[in-house]
Parts: sequence; structure tokens; C-alpha cells
Amino acid sequence: MKRNLYLWMMFLIPVALTAQKVPDSAILKVKASSTFMAKFTTTKGSFTIEAFRSWSPEGVDRLYQLIQSGFYDNNSLFRVQSTYVVQFGISDLPEVNRFWDKRPIPDEPVIEHNLKGTLSYARDGANSRTSQLFINKKDNFKLDTVTYNGLKGFPPVARIVEGFEVVDSFYGTYGFEPANHQDSIMQQGNAYVRKHFPELDYIISAKLIPGVK
Repeated sequence: MKRNLYLWMMFLIPVALTAQKVPDSAILKVKASSTFMAKFTTTKGSFTIEAFRSWSPEGVDRLYQLIQSGFYDNNSLFRVQSTYVVQFGISDLPEVNRFWDKRPIPDEPVIEHNLKGTLSYARDGANSRTSQLFINKKDNFKLDTVTYNGLKGFPPVARIVEGFEVVDSFYGTYGFEPANHQDSIMQQGNAYVRKHFPELDYIISAKLIPGVK
């Protein structure tokens, strides 16, 4: 039965890919409600997040836009460090990556803590948050205050409310190494991931949960 489930999920990955495209720029005007929930279906099962606009208004609006546009469908979970974080947020389509990379959001202060199960944006300089998120696999209080490229801390935008055991099950033997290949993944998509890191898990789809606010 488990084998059949695995095969079914693998067949879903190309289906999710066909649904993704470069969004209309009107998506950038969409605002999230004060809270919303979304379900992430992966090759290991599903987990549910709840986002809070009061934590990071710009960040949560962007998260809502990304999920609504189907951006996270068919994303590889390219950085899995068992006692630190899980990172994702690179599209299989280079043109989709270019669309979002050209539209970063402003920096915001850290309001909530980077506790186990919270999600925050990765960033590498001022006003550089675009689409990449990481899930804290433990309480990472240092990420609230660490100074990196002149910025202090990483503001959380959401938390996992169901299915953290799925996050714990993602393949992590590669550790940080796939993250060293982000430029190649952004340009060549999942074909590069499958060739060089064939055991990585994927987000099959990320969908807003209707009526939950």
C-alpha cells in the first residue's frame, strides 16, 4: 500500500507543474486577510500552516500571493538539516523565478520568535525577501536577533498547525549541500535536482484552505 501511495504522489508532480505559469502582475496587489491557512501536500504526506498578517504584513501578503498563484507546486525541499531548518521556494520554471526575484518585498522587524514549526523567509541582504521560506525544525532563537548582511533577524510569517511529523520525515542526508546549487536549480529546474540529488522530497501542491480566516 505504501508503495502505491508513493507512486501516486510521484505521478502528481508533473501534473502540478503543468498548472504553474508566470502570474499576471495584478497578483502583487492582492492582500491577505488577518489570518489564513494553507495545506501543503508533499511526497511524504501533508502539513497545514496558519499565517498571521500581524507578524509581517508584507511577508504574509507575499506568501498569500505565492500560494494563490501556485508557485510552491512542484518545489523541491532542497535544504533539509535535521536539527535546524527545511528550506524551499525555487520554481521548476526559470521564468517564474525571474518574475518573483525582480519583485522583492521590503524588510520588516522581527515580531514573533523563530520557534519550532514557524516559517520565515530566507534573505541575503536588504529588501531581498522574494519566495524562499524555511521551516524551523527546533526553537531557533538566534534567528530572531542574528545580524546578517546588515539585517537583524528573520521575521516569521506563519506556523505549522498540523503535520509537523511530515516535515520531520523529509529526506535530509544531503544536508545543506543542495543549497549550494541554488543558481543551477533556478536556471535548470527540477531536472537538475533529479540528476544531482535524486532522493530529495518535493512539495506537490500548496493550496489555500477556503473559508478559514
